[in-house]
Amino acid sequence: MNKKTVKDIDIKNKRVLMRVDFNVPMQGGNVTDDKRIRASLPTIKYVLEQKASLILMSHLGRPKSASDSEFSLRAASEVLSSLLETPVKMAPDCVGPEVETMAKDLKPGEVLMLENTRFHAGEEKNDLDLARQMAALGDVYVNDAFGSAHRAHASTEGVARFLPAVSGLLMEQELEYLGRAVGDPEHPYIAILGGAKISDKILMVKTLLSQCDKLIIGGGMANTFLAAQGLNMQDSLLEESSLETAKSIMAKSADKLILPVDAVVADKFDAEANTQVVDVDKIPQGWRMLDVGPKTVSLYQAALNGAKLIVWNGPVGVFEMPKFAEGTFALARMLAESKAITVIGGGDSASAVKKAGVAKQMTHVSTGGGASLEFLEGRELPGVAALMDK
Repeated sequence: MNKKTVKDIDIKNKRVLMRVDFNVPMQGGNVTDDKRIRASLPTIKYVLEQKASLILMSHLGRPKSASDSEFSLRAASEVLSSLLETPVKMAPDCVGPEVETMAKDLKPGEVLMLENTRFHAGEEKNDLDLARQMAALGDVYVNDAFGSAHRAHASTEGVARFLPAVSGLLMEQELEYLGRAVGDPEHPYIAILGGAKISDKILMVKTLLSQCDKLIIGGGMANTFLAAQGLNMQDSLLEESSLETAKSIMAKSADKLILPVDAVVADKFDAEANTQVVDVDKIPQGWRMLDVGPKTVSLYQAALNGAKLIVWNGPVGVFEMPKFAEGTFALARMLAESKAITVIGGGDSASAVKKAGVAKQMTHVSTGGGASLEFLEGRELPGVAALMDK
């Protein structure tokens, strides 16, 4: 990684303005999953150990206005306070005279949580006046919010124009492991792509095919590739508009692609549907493919044997329903047992390895769904580009 990190600069006795990703699931005013808060702890603890004072900022959800109190970061600040076993002060806003006074009055080792940055319309517009007001709160800026790095917002890109800007430790880890997949990957390198649509991941398919040795395709995406081969997918989800794209990809890279050969099919999209396992060219009329079958799982296993690097983005079945989860969970177990470096793109893939109980056995599970997708497509992320080079 060619970006400076918080360890490359002197922060002793300084006010550190740090962008974290506390966009956590909430229910009834309580945080229901604190994974993202825990992921920020190494950087937070490092900053406090350096005798700096810490000002944290994040967005949460999509509030319509500042009066949407259900989108307050107060609950997240309370979880953080409990994890750190130290008080976390809560600001009434993310900018303004009162907040500036609170930031100035912070002593080394103290933490202030700013209110939701999206309570200001200028956040998502990357309003530079708002960014300037945010920057006035700190002496240096640390971005540890990889999950928001693909957005050029005031708190992720704008603020870096006004302060020395470096990466946090989580951001560094994300860029290191995802960077292995797009920079100079170790071979054999196997990529796995699932999810519903080719159109969402067309750039990633092309980028991965230019670098990996094999590309496993599952999920709804696979249906479109199989239909492009002339198979009747019956009522399976597929994208008619992407059939030509799928044909052209197969024409150039058929030797690299691994597509399902059998499937768990259902008579309706329902957790209680009737199911059977059939070859992909024998799907009964009116049925749909909702998971890969055992022969396909064996194909995956053969492809993954001996891999040095495996990158996975997107489930290969509707794993939220138990009847259609086995393909995805079998894949998760294979990665857990592999000696390869295993990198899991965020979003549904991260949920799948967690649900399969093997998240801790992965080398790296990304905290950013959209950000990891864009990074693996080879795009430059605005929140990363804005940081100082080493």
